[in-house]
Amino acid sequence: MKFHMFAAIYIGSYEVSIKIFEISGKSRMKEVDYIRRRIELGRDAYSKGSIGYELVEALCETLAEFNIIMEGYKVDAYEAYAASVLRDAGNELFILDQIKIRTGLNVRVLSNSEHRFISYKSIAIREEFEKMIQKGAAVLDAGGGGMQITIFSKGDVVTTQHLALGTMRMREQLSKKSSNLEQYEHQIEELVVKELEVFKSIFLGSAKVRYLIIIGDYISEIVRKVEKNYDENTVDTQKFLKYLHRFNKQTLEEIMEELNLVNESDALIVPYMMIFKCMADNIGAEKIWAPGVNISDGIAYDYAEKNNMQKITHDFEADILSAARNLSERYKSYTPHIDALVQMSCLLFDTMKKIHGLGKRERLLLQLSAILHDCGKYISLANGPYCSYEIIMASEIIGLTHLEREIVAYTVLYNTLRLPVYEELADQLNHESYLTIAKLSAILRVSNAMDRSHKQKFKNVRAAIKGKELVITIETLDDIALEKALFNSKTAYFENIFSMKPVIREKRVY
Repeated sequence: MKFHMFAAIYIGSYEVSIKIFEISGKSRMKEVDYIRRRIELGRDAYSKGSIGYELVEALCETLAEFNIIMEGYKVDAYEAYAASVLRDAGNELFILDQIKIRTGLNVRVLSNSEHRFISYKSIAIREEFEKMIQKGAAVLDAGGGGMQITIFSKGDVVTTQHLALGTMRMREQLSKKSSNLEQYEHQIEELVVKELEVFKSIFLGSAKVRYLIIIGDYISEIVRKVEKNYDENTVDTQKFLKYLHRFNKQTLEEIMEELNLVNESDALIVPYMMIFKCMADNIGAEKIWAPGVNISDGIAYDYAEKNNMQKITHDFEADILSAARNLSERYKSYTPHIDALVQMSCLLFDTMKKIHGLGKRERLLLQLSAILHDCGKYISLANGPYCSYEIIMASEIIGLTHLEREIVAYTVLYNTLRLPVYEELADQLNHESYLTIAKLSAILRVSNAMDRSHKQKFKNVRAAIKGKELVITIETLDDIALEKALFNSKTAYFENIFSMKPVIREKRVY
């Protein structure tokens, strides 16, 4: 059997790592090696706003070592990703340039939603995960720069929210200002509990969380200590909390010794423990699951999936759509109209495949645009498109890249407003993205015009390409004068984009 060697390189806020994987067949992935180097990039990024040359030097030297390691393992491919620590640094571009020049590595800086989605992939492939989200689960992805909470109810994503409560970030902000460990712990707890109370009141609603799933350093060690079993990764919440309460009066050295972390050189265990404790105490879960994976595993699974080396059964597209629907409902969008618009948009998109030249991913972006196009009216009826744009850009839709979120937001904005010429948006969008927005917004405009009254007057809608016309055949019992008038007003924009005229053929049903 042929093996494919893959390396996942990750640049985090307090360490840089490389994890080597052996991929074979459609379902086998084996971790071969995992090497971590302590480089506290967040020490500068979160206190000074940029990363100093000493740390950049250490980073480049470490990545050069990783190159040698990859050569030794005869790695076939690699992916190198960086987290918010570079995104938040004022000298990000210069650091990436130095890495490229000195190591030859191409490092991609992830947006928060991309970062969390890749981490999420590392657990979504597990059988336990599918069972847990059906019963209600909260996924906590805790890192140095922030933490993400994603809520699942009956298998669907309810919401995902980013909280700027990273362990490294809090250490830089609080540890030097605290007179002792007890005060430091108390300050972290106050910060986390306050944010969790806001999160629960706004986003949790009636969703019941039975399982708390934690991705992050140290959690596996804690769970194994609680259960006194190296192979155990699930623990009762109350048992977990009782164990953590033991550390209330202990020193940092005693805590590290208890958890067999005597080789660690920092106090990051404290903010991690406080985050775990606050989440377990406030989210209402009965059990805690620590699957023992991190973003490096997610990078490998993401690579294997994209290259058809790994069979992934979880429906990530359904997660994205579920998150969008919940966002739409939060802003009181009219659901029957939304459903009708999604169906109509997809019908036209599928009919025009050879005309628009877009793919499956763009179809998903069109669906999201249809779902979210009216959310801004909750804030302002007069300025709905602008408000919708701002809501979409300010919201985490796990699974979308930052660019994809921009495409959705602009598609919604130009569903009603005039699309500027490319030169006016060239500093924000590349040419390909601009064309995608133009095509999606044209389809959305025509689809929206067909249900302008929000009464779903059309039945058995069909569409076909006939010459230079997109013929939309509908059956109806209702007066559709409004829809016809608005439809005709939208055709000029559609024709300009596709060199094709959409027409309605009405079939009266008696």
